Amino acid sequence: MKNRSNYWQLIPFIRPQIVTIAGAFICTLIFTFFWPIKAWLAGEVSQYIGKGDPVSIAKIAGITAVVFVLQGFAQYGQDSLMAKAALKAALKLRTSVYSHLQKLSLNYFETAKTGDLTYRLTEDIDRIGEVINQFFHDFVPCILQLIVVLGYMLWINWQLTIATLVLAPVMAIVIGVFGEKLLKYSRRSQNRISNLSALLTEVLGGIRLVQAFAAEDYELERFSLEAEANRQARYQAEKAKAFQFVVVGFLTVMTVLFIFFLGGWQISLGNLTGKDFVSYITGIALLIDPITHTTSNYNSFKEGQASVDKIFELLAIEPAVIEPENAIALQNITGKVEYSSVSFGYTKDKPVINNLSFIAYPGETIALVGSSGAGKSTLVNLLPRFYNAGSGAILIDGVQVNKVTLKSLRQQIGIVPQETNLFSGTIAQNIAFGKTNFEFKDIESAAKIANAHQFISELSQGYFTYVGERGVNLSGGQRQRIAIARAILLDPRILILDEATSALDSESEALVQEALDRIMQERTVFIIAHRLATVRRADRILVLEKGEIVESGNHQELIKKNGVYASFYARQFQEN
Repeated sequence: MKNRSNYWQLIPFIRPQIVTIAGAFICTLIFTFFWPIKAWLAGEVSQYIGKGDPVSIAKIAGITAVVFVLQGFAQYGQDSLMAKAALKAALKLRTSVYSHLQKLSLNYFETAKTGDLTYRLTEDIDRIGEVINQFFHDFVPCILQLIVVLGYMLWINWQLTIATLVLAPVMAIVIGVFGEKLLKYSRRSQNRISNLSALLTEVLGGIRLVQAFAAEDYELERFSLEAEANRQARYQAEKAKAFQFVVVGFLTVMTVLFIFFLGGWQISLGNLTGKDFVSYITGIALLIDPITHTTSNYNSFKEGQASVDKIFELLAIEPAVIEPENAIALQNITGKVEYSSVSFGYTKDKPVINNLSFIAYPGETIALVGSSGAGKSTLVNLLPRFYNAGSGAILIDGVQVNKVTLKSLRQQIGIVPQETNLFSGTIAQNIAFGKTNFEFKDIESAAKIANAHQFISELSQGYFTYVGERGVNLSGGQRQRIAIARAILLDPRILILDEATSALDSESEALVQEALDRIMQERTVFIIAHRLATVRRADRILVLEKGEIVESGNHQELIKKNGVYASFYARQFQEN
């Protein structure tokens, strides 16, 4: 991580709001213009109070009221416009980060913490939005107020003002020292809250397992330790801020007392009138609030710096799978798939697929068989480019998959996994997942082919029944049939069935298998299954060991060979 964040990285997200920010800045200039007028009015009214002139006091009061109203309108314009610009900039940043995450490869998400990513997309970006808003609607006006009021004070008595500014460098040094401490504590606190968020996501996602193993106390202890670590980190930051305000407040009071002493001395020399001194003191009073706000803003900027670091670290991650600049769209394929001398490993020193070659012809069903870790799932995951092959080539209808657009490639491949992911929404929305142009009759037709129409129709609201997060209110067989309907609606030429029936009971398996038999017709199909009974009807069975094809043929041919497949089959037959 960089030691110093570069807020300039936010410019591309702020630039589209330049017109709104310009409008806010104009309001800020109008708002700032009235500060020295207020100080001048205070001096003017003081002389009439001493004379006992109520009429003149009333006139000054009326002018002051108008000044406050006009300044209030300018402040409203400044604050509302800057809030609009900051929120739009934060929205653009959030959308960009989310879009970037969608492009990252699966190997990134296999190690990333979901809770940490969620925190970055929510809390970190919200904090950055607040910093942008603070900078323009609070920090900049405060700096302008300091400049304008100090200029007015120099005009009244430059000797007194120069003497007043002696303590300014001391305050700047104090603020800077505390700012660096706050940055360190803020980074530590945000890392802790990210860990806490990741823990919550993990535990709440697996709450059934927690309760099944009576592990509530164990998880409570883990949560308590993380929460306490977060509290300690946050407490260090709050202590630093509290001490900073005490020190700065003390220096401010001492400065005011020093000014009263010097003011009395200047009046005794005839260089300053009582009226001007009242106006001058009012100017000092008008400096206290922007100094306090500037200190607070500086602290916020240092805290926000840690959020900026984390967001741009994420944006700097390059996806492992990218499209070439001249990528072509893959359309109207027949479904011929060729693996030519393909090798792949998740790490360089441990190959999972080793120099593997075969051809799947259009409409052919290929079953992949082998023990766990043989490379079956890895083999099919290379086809839609969830990972890049280390060497060799994978071709569809003679076109290498790494030369086509990812969207057109993946639209040609339907996947029915072992564990179906359903999203919060209706059943119809889950079947039509990823599609924007479709008709309801197409959803219903896909559900009928997938043997899902009957159970969907019996639900309280049919296809518009809300399934809940991860579809926990549906059985495994029902979720699997929805996944099949989703694949049917995609209408792919290539179909991957990854252990699609292994986790189902016999009744659900029969319904799912019947649906699969329908969807497999006239498509190139890859089947991964430990249950060999589900692959017997495949046109060809490839037996994998250590990432290599050791046997190839249909069920009867492989049984006659009395090799690895026959051994697998005999073992399962005996177990059953």
